[in-house]
Amino acid sequence: MEKTNVREVKKFAFTPILGWSSSRYDLFSICKRRYFYQYYTKYDQEVPTRRISQFKELVSIPLETGGIVHKVIEVLLTRLKKTSKDIDAEKFFDFARRTTEKHIRTNKFEEVAYGNMVTIEVDNLYPKVRESLENLLESDRVEWLVKEATDSSDEWIIDPPGYGETRIGDLKVYCKVDFLFPVGDEYHIIDWKTGKPDTDKHRKQLIGYSTWASYHFETDPSNVKPQIVYLHPQYQEVHETFNVFDLENFAIEVRAETEEMYEYCRDIEQNIPLDKAEFPMVDDQRICAYCNFRGICYPSLYPANL
Repeated sequence: MEKTNVREVKKFAFTPILGWSSSRYDLFSICKRRYFYQYYTKYDQEVPTRRISQFKELVSIPLETGGIVHKVIEVLLTRLKKTSKDIDAEKFFDFARRTTEKHIRTNKFEEVAYGNMVTIEVDNLYPKVRESLENLLESDRVEWLVKEATDSSDEWIIDPPGYGETRIGDLKVYCKVDFLFPVGDEYHIIDWKTGKPDTDKHRKQLIGYSTWASYHFETDPSNVKPQIVYLHPQYQEVHETFNVFDLENFAIEVRAETEEMYEYCRDIEQNIPLDKAEFPMVDDQRICAYCNFRGICYPSLYPANL
C-alpha cells in the first residue's frame, strides 16, 4: 500500500454526538457532576453559564506548567524543521521564562481563586519548566531528531489544531498527538509529560495514538511507534508497539465506555444531557479539593474569589 502523506490527515464533517477521549471518560469516571459542568455548561438551569465558565477556565500550577513546557517544545520543534544549528541556550531559556510570565499574566489560577495563595509568581512555575526543558536538551532525543527525522520535517505534525478526531467503527473518538513524524516506513509519536507516571492511563493514551495514526495513514499498527516522554524529575522514555489485536481490544473498551456516557444523554445524536440532578456529586472531599468546580458545589466550604 502506498503511504499516505502525513500532512493529509482525514477531515470529518461536524456532528453533535459526543466523542470519546481518554480525558473525557476519566472525568466521567471520577465525578458525574464535574463532567456535567465541563461538557454541558449551557444546560444548567440553576447556575448561569458565565459563572460556570469562570470556574471552567481556572488553571492550576501543575497543569499550566505542563502547558508551558508543551508550548516551548512546540516552538523548538518548529525551529528544528527550519534549521539544525545549535540552540542558543541563553535565548532559549529566556524565551521559556517570558512564556511563563505571559501565561501567569493571562490566566486565572485556582490556587489564587480559592485563597491558597495570594498571587502566582514566575518562580512558582519556572524552575520546573526549566528543569524539564533542560532534561530534554540533555537527552539524546533532540540530536536523534536532527540526524534521523529532519529529512522528512515537512511532514512533521506538531501540536496540530483541533482535537485529534478519528473513527473506531461508527464511533467518534479523539486522540490528539503532541508530535508525530515519519522515519522510513514508521510513524513515531511522542507525548510529552511533566507529571508523574500513570502506567495504565498513559498506555491507554498510547493505544489511542496508534489507533489514530493507523486510521489516518492506513498503516499497520506495528508501523506506529508511540512513546511517552517524561521530562521531570528526570528524562525517561516509555515505548510501546501495538498490533491489530491490541487495537481491537481497545475498540471494545472504547465502545463500552462511550455507551456508558450515552446513558447520560437525553438525545444521543444531538448530545443533549439528562437534567443536572442525574449527574451526582462525588462524596469524597479528597477529590473535590482538586476540582475547579468545588466553589459551585460547596460554596461555603470552598469560597471562590472570581
